[in-house]
Amino acid sequence: MRIYTVYQIIKISEVHLQMLNLCKNFGNFYGFKSFLLYICRGKKGTPFLSRQRYRTSRAVNMREKIIQKATDLFITLGFKSVTMDDIANEMGISKKTIYAHFSNKTALVKEVTVTLFNIISRGIDCICEENKNPIEELYQIKRLVMIHLKDEKSSPQYQLQKYYPQIAEKLKELQYEKMSECTLENLKKGVTQGLYREDLNIDFISKIYFLGANGIKDDAMFPTGQFPKKILFEMYLEYHLRGIVTAKGLEILKTFINNNK
Repeated sequence: MRIYTVYQIIKISEVHLQMLNLCKNFGNFYGFKSFLLYICRGKKGTPFLSRQRYRTSRAVNMREKIIQKATDLFITLGFKSVTMDDIANEMGISKKTIYAHFSNKTALVKEVTVTLFNIISRGIDCICEENKNPIEELYQIKRLVMIHLKDEKSSPQYQLQKYYPQIAEKLKELQYEKMSECTLENLKKGVTQGLYREDLNIDFISKIYFLGANGIKDDAMFPTGQFPKKILFEMYLEYHLRGIVTAKGLEILKTFINNNK
């Protein structure tokens, strides 16, 4: 039995999760492994999982592996550039195996974009829950997004819009909903803490920030050779913050700019 599929097929109590996290955080591999085996077995030591559930868990695991590999290739090389054959060859599996989980490439692209969006969204939620000052919060979010998108060297956004417009439009809607919520809360917190100006129209600023963040992804306007994505996002974030910070906020902003050089 592959212990790393346990999360997908059983319910673990809050206490169990805490114990698992302790084992992982302190590098206790054997404790982690033993505890997983414990919760997977009945009182008499018989396997907790039926054959059907085991087969299901293997199928789920293969589906996740395909999504993970496809995400890596799509972000690195582009949504159009990567074929189903490329994914199969990289994974060392047959193309038939991929089609057993995804009816066509469009279905896989859709799943990849939604999965990546959810991962980044959960990461943003975790950052916001840390209750950092709003300027630091934006820099942390920017760093998180760039890590997952790998600096967007292959212009995946452009290829997604050109070859999968319906998926791109749906993704944009999801991004706007999440970014609007996050930005509004960030602006409110910044004003309350005296780091952002009190006279801001936060609804207007949040919409402008979203439009700008998407606009700078336009390769025709900002070619990667001239504007590397990492530097471009750094400049845009500084541009955004300089327009809304107070004198107190500006001092904090300068610290982050210096630390990111």
